[in-house]
Amino acid sequence: MSLRAICLLAATAPFAFGADITITNPPEPRIVGPLLRPFHLEKRIVSTPVFKDSARLETLVRAGNLYLAVNDMVALVLENNLDIDIQRYGPFLAQEVQRRTEGGGYLRNVDSPVLAGPQSVSLAGVSINANGLAGGSGVGSGGGIVSQIGPIPPSLDPGIYASYNFGHTTTPLTNTRLNQTSALTNDFRQVVIQYSQQFVTGTSGSVTYLSNRSRLNSPTPLLNPSTTGFIDITINQNLLQGRSIAVNTRDIVVARNNLKVTNLQLKRQVVTTVSAALNLYWDLVSFIENQRITERALQAAEKLYQDNQNQARLGALAPIEVTRAAAAVSSAREDLLIAQTNVAQQETVLKNAISRNGSDSVWLDSVHIVPLDPIVVPTAAPALAVPDLIREAVENRPEIEQTRINLDSNKILIKGDKNGLNPNLSAFAEFTNNGLTGSPNPLYNNCCGNPDAYFIGGAGNFASQLLRRNFPNYSAGFSLNIPLRNRAAQADYVTDMLQLRQTEIQLKRALNQVSVDVKNAVIGLDQARLRYETALNTRKLGEQSLEAEENRFKYGAVPDATLVIQAQKGLSLAQSNEIQAMANYTHARIAYDEALGRTLTENHISMTEATAGRVSRESVVPTQGAQR
Repeated sequence: MSLRAICLLAATAPFAFGADITITNPPEPRIVGPLLRPFHLEKRIVSTPVFKDSARLETLVRAGNLYLAVNDMVALVLENNLDIDIQRYGPFLAQEVQRRTEGGGYLRNVDSPVLAGPQSVSLAGVSINANGLAGGSGVGSGGGIVSQIGPIPPSLDPGIYASYNFGHTTTPLTNTRLNQTSALTNDFRQVVIQYSQQFVTGTSGSVTYLSNRSRLNSPTPLLNPSTTGFIDITINQNLLQGRSIAVNTRDIVVARNNLKVTNLQLKRQVVTTVSAALNLYWDLVSFIENQRITERALQAAEKLYQDNQNQARLGALAPIEVTRAAAAVSSAREDLLIAQTNVAQQETVLKNAISRNGSDSVWLDSVHIVPLDPIVVPTAAPALAVPDLIREAVENRPEIEQTRINLDSNKILIKGDKNGLNPNLSAFAEFTNNGLTGSPNPLYNNCCGNPDAYFIGGAGNFASQLLRRNFPNYSAGFSLNIPLRNRAAQADYVTDMLQLRQTEIQLKRALNQVSVDVKNAVIGLDQARLRYETALNTRKLGEQSLEAEENRFKYGAVPDATLVIQAQKGLSLAQSNEIQAMANYTHARIAYDEALGRTLTENHISMTEATAGRVSRESVVPTQGAQR
């Protein structure tokens, strides 16, 4: 899609989110429109960002709670996240650089680095690098290529030069023999118009029109006033350096490649940000569940404390048991406070990821997030063919495609380096048609005979002489410039060849890293599921152990409640470990999808919607407010 089409779609869109990026062109001037258009468009206006959240965010709020399903959370990230917003400018910037190179300008670096996504406030027990991605990329850099080594690209925008001069001169003369006056005056005017253009073939040319009109106070010229001038056509052709079309258009081709790279860069940002937001969401789910566990643990500790107090008053239990139960209550309250802090802070981080204004929004700051989707760990591991997964990852990972495009751009730019090793050899040809016209001098004193009637006339006679080529000039030739050692060009060529080889090795390294990422992701996913199964069994055994110790203490099989308190703490720890194992699985699953390049498909993300910042999916809003 062209830039103009994108801008038109954005300008006619029914909503004005910050994702809209429009470039408005002022109305074309009515007078000499085509000539003034290039200069008038220097005032092209780029829309300012609009820091307004999408309407989806408010529709999910009920009674002070933000009810958030995973799909809605992903949609809010695509619509409101500022990291993605920043990267959306990349394709527009790249298109303007392409526009610049199509006019003969240099490449410009307009890359924006992929920003790392937000992290949870607490990562205790959470494995965040299960697949070894370390940020989701096996490639260190994903920006476009910018290089200006070799022959300077031709300026492909034609130019028009025009000048008009007029004036009056007075020249004192000591020798009056020639002009027969001691003070020669000249009223003159000069017009110069030139059209010049360069071409991708290495050809350049110009057409120049010049006329000089002169009126003297001397009686000796036969024509006075008189007009002289010419039409001059000059053509230059590079024969060695700067001759190849591939060399002269290399920046244009690389600019188009860089546009592809910026689109992939935006895709990488979407993948990185969505993956980070998913981790935030599932961590919030686990933090809320852990808070419920600590609340139940506190309730159990308080019940044991009250029971011990009652039995101690009746003399059926030693007072030390009351103290032990009180200590257990205090420890449980501390655990609950930590859990509540994690939930509150995690909400703040997640709000900032799904909103343009984050905690600066007063109404959003006062609501609580209620996740609607639970963590589900499959009971059986799927059958995974690692070689097929590696091939899938190589095809889907955007950074691999970026590196391949940059490798292709490097090869294109090296053509310029190689061409720059040649000497400067150019041929030129010039054709000039001269003219002369004027009126008989009213001051003429017959000193030099009668004027030729052929030259008597006005502008029409002058134009006819130029067009009939009555007085032509011709010239042609060659020019050769040979640097004797040419060390700079040789060094540039070898340097870029070495960097090309480095890029080829980097691509191989990236492909190897993809293989490592996929294998580690598969191992991490399988291990996370097994760890959850182990934690689940441990929690079940903890429940049985607590029930047994409570019965033993209740019926007097043990003299104190020490084992009951230990069993309660053991069960609470086992439940927390189970929740952490579930969180570990979600992180491993997200990293697995990222390693295979499945993040977008698994979360039903269209890059068309992600680029526009508008998601068409329906929101999930409960009819009755759910509670935490």
